[in-house]
Amino acid sequence: MTDFTFSRRQLLTAAGAMALLGALGPLARPAFARAVPANLTPQDEADLKRIQDYLNGITTMRAKFQQYSEKGGIAFGTISLKRPGFIRIEYEPPSPMLIVSDSVSLHYYDPELDQINRVPVSSSPLWFLLRDDVELGGDVTVTAFKRSPAAFELTIRQTNDADEGKVILELGDKPMELRQWTVVDQKNEQVRVGLFEAQFGMDLDQQLFRVPKKK
Repeated sequence: MTDFTFSRRQLLTAAGAMALLGALGPLARPAFARAVPANLTPQDEADLKRIQDYLNGITTMRAKFQQYSEKGGIAFGTISLKRPGFIRIEYEPPSPMLIVSDSVSLHYYDPELDQINRVPVSSSPLWFLLRDDVELGGDVTVTAFKRSPAAFELTIRQTNDADEGKVILELGDKPMELRQWTVVDQKNEQVRVGLFEAQFGMDLDQQLFRVPKKK
């Protein structure tokens, strides 16, 4: 990975951008505490199966987002997703950050500095959502599940490293829709990302996911 010098604003935006993708990719270090599964009722299990089927049914998505963190404040932008593996995140001014996944690496591009930073997609947050097959089990564990009259909230942790952090997904029901996720890291710092004006199933030009080139 290339070393770069970021301003405080850019560091906060980059951290939030990473959180925008969630937080459960496999890590290249020994396993620690195992996640404790939630005590689920048969109805909970049926609803989680519906949620899993819904997430697997998302082939493409485009939405506007609002990102909030205590340290980074509020940022807005547009996210385009094409499963498996492709994502494009464009922040609105004053943030210049652009993030593109080519299904192998995530590329963080700052046009003001003309710099690109790369990390493996497999080590990025919420990688389980970009997979070809979303599974709410296996290497991720649902550790909490809440139901309200028209919404669901589920908390997910890495199965073999529960101390790494967690992701809280919020979905509406009837119709089922992904509304928001919150990433909580090891220090209990949170980044919340809400989606609005989301559209699904449209054709997305593959050129959207081309890696930006330095000037």
